[in-house]
Amino acid sequence: MTNGRECHGHLEARTVDTRCILPAPMNHDTALIITVAASLGVAFVLGLLAVRLRLPPLVGYLVAGVVVGPFSPGFVADAALASQLAELGAILLMFGVGLHFSLRDLASVKHVVVPGALLQTAITGSVGAALARMWGWSWGAAVVLGLSLGVASTVVLLKGLEGRDRLDSAEGRLAVGWLVVEDMAMVLALVLLPALAPLLSGTGAPATSAGAMILPVIIAIAKVVGFVALMIVVGRRFVPWLLEHVARLGSREMFTLAVLVCALGIGTIASKLFGVSFALGAFFAGAVISESELSHRAAADALPMQDAFAVLFFVSIGMLFDPRVLVEHPWQLVTLVAVIVLWKSVLAFGIVRMLGEPKRTAILVGTALGQIGEFSFIVAALGMSLGLVTNDVQALLVAAAILAITLNGPVVRLAERFVDRRPPNYITATVPVVTPVERRSHMSLSRAALDEHDPFAFEDLQDHVVLVGYGRVGATVAEALMRAGVAVVVVEEQERVVAGLRKRGESAILGDATRLDVLDRTGIRNAKLLVVTAPEPFRARRIVEVARAANPTIDIAVRTHSAAEQVYFEEHLASPSARGRAVYAEREAALSLAHYALIALGRSDDEADWVVSSLRGRPTAPTETFKTVATQEFQAMMKGQNREL
Repeated sequence: MTNGRECHGHLEARTVDTRCILPAPMNHDTALIITVAASLGVAFVLGLLAVRLRLPPLVGYLVAGVVVGPFSPGFVADAALASQLAELGAILLMFGVGLHFSLRDLASVKHVVVPGALLQTAITGSVGAALARMWGWSWGAAVVLGLSLGVASTVVLLKGLEGRDRLDSAEGRLAVGWLVVEDMAMVLALVLLPALAPLLSGTGAPATSAGAMILPVIIAIAKVVGFVALMIVVGRRFVPWLLEHVARLGSREMFTLAVLVCALGIGTIASKLFGVSFALGAFFAGAVISESELSHRAAADALPMQDAFAVLFFVSIGMLFDPRVLVEHPWQLVTLVAVIVLWKSVLAFGIVRMLGEPKRTAILVGTALGQIGEFSFIVAALGMSLGLVTNDVQALLVAAAILAITLNGPVVRLAERFVDRRPPNYITATVPVVTPVERRSHMSLSRAALDEHDPFAFEDLQDHVVLVGYGRVGATVAEALMRAGVAVVVVEEQERVVAGLRKRGESAILGDATRLDVLDRTGIRNAKLLVVTAPEPFRARRIVEVARAANPTIDIAVRTHSAAEQVYFEEHLASPSARGRAVYAEREAALSLAHYALIALGRSDDEADWVVSSLRGRPTAPTETFKTVATQEFQAMMKGQNREL
C-alpha cells in the first residue's frame, strides 16, 4: 500500500500515480440506513395488516417497534438513531401545524386552553402521584409518574386530527392550543425537576435554597417569553423575507432547503439557547409565518417526508416496550391505562364544559387528550438519569402509553359517531360562563354562543352548490356560479388554495371529499348541486357514492376524461329523484373547436349550433370499459375509506 511519504514524493515530481488518487477502502457505518429501512419496512407490513384488520395503522407502527426492538428476538434496530429520527419527524410535523395554526388562532382560544390545560395537568398529575404512593413508590417516582400522565402526545393528536380532516375545526384548534400550553408547562417541569431531585429521592436536603430553586423557573419563563417575542418581532419579518427572496430564484430545491433550514434551525435555536423543545420551537417558527402565502407553499412542497418520520416516532415508542411488564405488573398497567384513557378524557370534558364550550367540542377534545407520548418519555428518561425512577417504572409507563395510543383512535371515532347522532341542541348547548374576555367586550352574547359552530363548517346552508376541486376547471365553474349569486362551498386538499379562498371571504373546506365527515361540513345534506372536477375517476366515483348516500336527491355534475367514464357515470348519476350529467372534457373541447371551424368556413351560427348539438346528443362509443378498470384497486380504496368513516 502506498504510504503518505511516497505520495508526497510523486506530487513533488509532478507525476501521476493512481495509487495516490484512489481512496483506500473504507468501512462504512450503515446503522442509519439499516435502521430506517428495517423500521419503515416492518411498519409498512404491519400497518397494512392493521388496516386489513380495521385497526388504525399506528397500531401496526407500534407493533413494528416491538418487533425490531431490543426486547424481541432477531434483528434489533438502533434505538438511539430511531429516537433522533422520530424527533426530526416531530419537528417537521409541528412546523407544518404552525404554518396552518397561526398565533391569532392560539390567542383566540387562550381563555380556554391556558386554564384548562394547566388545571388538567395539575389534577391528573396529582392522581398519578397518589397512585404511585399507594403502590409504595418513592416521592420522586410519584412526581415523575404524575408529570408523565399529565401531558398528552402532540404527534398522536395531530396525526388523528389530520387523518379525520379536523385540524382546522373548532375542536382541532382548541386541542392544538391545549397541547401547546401543556408543552410549555412541561418545559418548566423539566427545569424544576433536577433542582428538586435530592429532596424527592430522599438523599438529603435540596441542593439549593427555596429562593435559589425558584430562580431557574423564572429564567425558564423568561427564556420562553424571550423566544416567543423574538419570533414575533424578528421571525415575522425575516423568515418571510428570506423565503420570498429564495422563491424569486425559481429553484424549487433551494426553496425546499430554505424551509427545512428555517424549521430545523429555529427548532435548534429554541432548544439550545432558550431551553424550549425542538418541536415546540418549530411550531412557533411556523406559526409566525403562517399568514404568508409562501408558508402554504412550504407546507405543500417542502414537508412531504414528515409522515414517514412520524411513522418512525411510533416505531421508536414500540422499541421501548418490554413485554415482561405485562406479566410482572398487570394490575398497575390496567390502572394506568384507565387513568389515561378514561380519567383524562372525562376530566378534560368537564373542564372544557366548565369553561363554556359546547358539548360536541368538549367530547371530542376530551377523548383526543386520552393518551400520552413524547414528553412523558422525556420526563421518565430525566427521572431515570436523576435516580428517581427505575427501569421497571419506565417500562410500565411505556406499556401504558402504547395501549393508550392504540385505544385512542377507536375511542375518538366512537365519540364522533356519538355526537353525530345527537340532536343539534345537544351538541351545541353551552354552559353559561362569564369570562374576563366577555367583561372587556361590550357584548351581551357570551363567547361560547359566538363560537358554538365551526366557522369553517357550513351545515346550515340551504340549496347551495358543493364544488370539489379548485383547479382551472373548478375556478371557472365557481366564478360563474358566484357571478350568478349562487352560494358555493369549495372542497380542496391544498392548504394554499383554501387559505387564498378564505382570505377573499369565500367558503372553503380543507379535506378529502371522499370522506363523509368532510362532505357533511359542506352541508351536503342540504345542497342542491354537487360539481366534481377532480381528475381521478375512482375518487370521483367514490365522492359521488358518498354524496348520494348522504343526499339521495342532490343533482350531480362530474368531469370525466374518457368516453368510458362518461358512459359509466351517466348510467349511475340519473335516479328517479335526482338528475346528473357527466361531462367528457376532451369531447367538449372538440365540439367547441368544431363549432368554430364551421363558422370559419362560412356556415352560420345556427347551422354550427345544430351540427354540434346533434353530435353532442349522439352517444360516444367507449374504447374501454370503465367498470372493469382497476376494480381491485378501487375496492381496496373503498374499504379503506369505509373504515375511516
